Amino acid sequence: MEPVPQAVSDRPLPGQAIPYRPDPQLAALAPWLGDSVAAADFPQTVLRWRNDRAAAQVGLDGLSDDEWLAHFGRFAPLPGNLPGPLALRYHGHQFGVYNPDLGDGRGFTFAQLRDGAGRLLDLGTKGSGQTPWSRRGDGRLTLKGAVREILATELLEALGVNTSRTFSVIETGENLWRGDEPSPTRSAVLVRLSHGHIRIGTFQRLLALDKPAEMHELIAYCLAQFPGAPDAAPAGSSPAATLLHQVVARMADMAASYMVAGFVHGVLNTDNMNVTGESFDYGPWRWLPRWDAGFVAAYFDEAGRYAFGRQPEVIGWNCGQLAVALRLVEEAPPLIAALERFGPLYQAAMARRWCWRLGVASQGLERDSALIAACETAMRASGTGPDAFFHAHRGGRGADAVPALAGYEPCGGDHPLWQEEAPPSLLIDEVESIWAPIAEHDDWSALDAKIAAICRLGEALGQPPVPAGHDH
Repeated sequence: MEPVPQAVSDRPLPGQAIPYRPDPQLAALAPWLGDSVAAADFPQTVLRWRNDRAAAQVGLDGLSDDEWLAHFGRFAPLPGNLPGPLALRYHGHQFGVYNPDLGDGRGFTFAQLRDGAGRLLDLGTKGSGQTPWSRRGDGRLTLKGAVREILATELLEALGVNTSRTFSVIETGENLWRGDEPSPTRSAVLVRLSHGHIRIGTFQRLLALDKPAEMHELIAYCLAQFPGAPDAAPAGSSPAATLLHQVVARMADMAASYMVAGFVHGVLNTDNMNVTGESFDYGPWRWLPRWDAGFVAAYFDEAGRYAFGRQPEVIGWNCGQLAVALRLVEEAPPLIAALERFGPLYQAAMARRWCWRLGVASQGLERDSALIAACETAMRASGTGPDAFFHAHRGGRGADAVPALAGYEPCGGDHPLWQEEAPPSLLIDEVESIWAPIAEHDDWSALDAKIAAICRLGEALGQPPVPAGHDH
C-alpha cells in the first residue's frame, strides 16, 4: 500500500520540549456558554495536515499518527481536558443584520491547554458535525475549504497577523454538495489552535437575554484568561471598561494587520470577532491583486460591506456593538472613551506594521503616515499589488519611484529572498492551481511547495510586531 500523501509544516521545532498542560477553564462557564455535543462518526480518517510546529508549542508533537487521528479525527478526549466537545452559543450581526439564531453549527471547542508562555489556548474544530445550532446545515467542511484555511493561516502568520493556526486536517471520506464548488466534493474536519473562542457575539447574546450575572462572569473570565497590559485602561476603570479598552486596542491592531497584509477576510460579522483580537474562521478570503479599496472577497457581499478598504471601519463598528452589549453592566461614558481610542490606535498600528513590512526604521507617526499615503498612491497609479510593491521597496529601495522613502533607513536584516524577482503570493488563481492536482490526482506537492515558500517569506520578514492589547 502506498503511503498516504500529507502536507507537513516544515519550519523547525523549538529546541526545548514543552509539556502538555491541560487547563479546561471553560468548564466553569459551560452550563450557560455552550452545549455538550458529539462529533460526527466519519466513514474514514486520513491525515492530510499535521502542524507539528504548533503542536510542539502545546506539548502535543509527541503524539503518534494513530493517536493524532483518535484525538483530532474521532475526538477522543485529551487527558485531563474537557470531557466532551462544547458547541458555543452566541448571537451576532451578519452583514449588519442582527441574528439571534447563531452558535457553533459545524464546530466545537474540544480542549484547552497552556503554551510555554502560560497562555491559555483552545483547540476548536470546523466541519466536525451537526450541533443544536446547525439549522439546515450538514455540519461538514469540504477538503478544499480546509486546504484554503491552511494557506490563509500560514501566509497570515508569515505576514505578522495575529491569527489562529491550522493545527490538523483529516479527510473524512464523505461526498459533499456545495453551490460554490464542483460537487460532489471531498470532505474534511479541521482543528485550529486559537487564543480563545469568545466572540463579540457571545456578549451580544447575554445582552439580548438580559443576563447581567453571566455578563459579569464572562468579563471576569476574559480579563483573567486574556490579560491586557496593566495600563491599557485608565486607573480605577471598571472590569467592563477595562475589557473594552483591551479589545479596542486588539481590534485596531488586527484591522491594521489586514491592511498591511493586503488581506480581505470577507465575513467580518460580530460572531467572527474574537475578543482576543485574533483573526480566525477563513471562508471567502482573498489577497489583493492590486491596491483597490473596493475589492470584495465574498461573492455574496453584493453591497461591498466588507470590502478591503472598509475593514477598519467595520471592525471599529463591531467594537461599538461590544460596547452596546457591555451597557448591560456599565454606564456609557467610560465605554465611549474606550471606543474613541480606536482611530488613533489604528493609525499607530498601521505605521508600525507598514514600516515592518517595508523593512525600514520608523520616522515617527506623522512622517510614517505620509509614507503610507505615498505608497498607496504609487500602488494605485501603477496597478502594482501590495506583495510586489513591498518586495520591490524592501529596505527603502526605489525611492526614485516613491520619494517619500528617501531618508528611511533599512532595518530587519537582509535575506536572499529580497534579491529575487518576486515574493510568494496567494492570489485566487494560485489557490486553484494548488487545489487542482489534489482534486484530480491526490497530488499534494504544490501545497507542500507553497507552504515552504511561505515559511521562507516569514523567515525573511523576521519577528513581526507584537500584537497590541495583551500583557506580554
